[in-house]
Amino acid sequence: MLMMAPENTNSVLVSRGADCVVFDAWGEADAWRDMLQERGLNLRAIYATHGHPDHISAAPGLALDGGVDWFLSRDDNFLIRGANDFLDMFHLPHIAPDYKRPVPMPTGEVEILTGVKMQIIPAPGHTPGGVMFWFAEYKVLLVGDTIFQESVGRYDLPGGDAKQLFESIRRLYDMNLADDVTVIHGHGMHTTIGWLRQNNPWFISSQNTERE
Repeated sequence: MLMMAPENTNSVLVSRGADCVVFDAWGEADAWRDMLQERGLNLRAIYATHGHPDHISAAPGLALDGGVDWFLSRDDNFLIRGANDFLDMFHLPHIAPDYKRPVPMPTGEVEILTGVKMQIIPAPGHTPGGVMFWFAEYKVLLVGDTIFQESVGRYDLPGGDAKQLFESIRRLYDMNLADDVTVIHGHGMHTTIGWLRQNNPWFISSQNTERE
């Protein structure tokens, strides 16, 4: 997990050997390029849990410079249009009008690096196209802004939907993951499934939600 300046969003870098993939590329593309160069890493792809600007600000420029794809759910493409007003608040560069367009998010299991597989799990509600990334072999789950330590993502922003969000949290609960699975949230400290079972009221209530 990385905290790229200005510290606001949890970005994640997954590497194997000299190759890497970035998740939720927040901050400035130049800062990412410098960091990857310092670490001797070759960027292979960028993935976004959802399309809010604090999760994609560096993605178009970084993907263009590196000649790689960046992946975002097609349902969240509309959010890119309003990103620059938000980026102004953090004094970050605008996403250019001719920005590199994202590739539609794939579904199911994908191999992001040689031997590194992840499951892409739909998680609409915070945004229409929100997803979670599950690394079963490593017992790590990236949830974006779907759920936090003791709260849930907002659903009052454009495209948000409370019913869908709570269904996504119930879907996560029904995965019945082990307590020691590490959960990396879009903001704040990472937790575990066990922590959520004991401390997050929305996750706890999922066990009592009537199934349709």
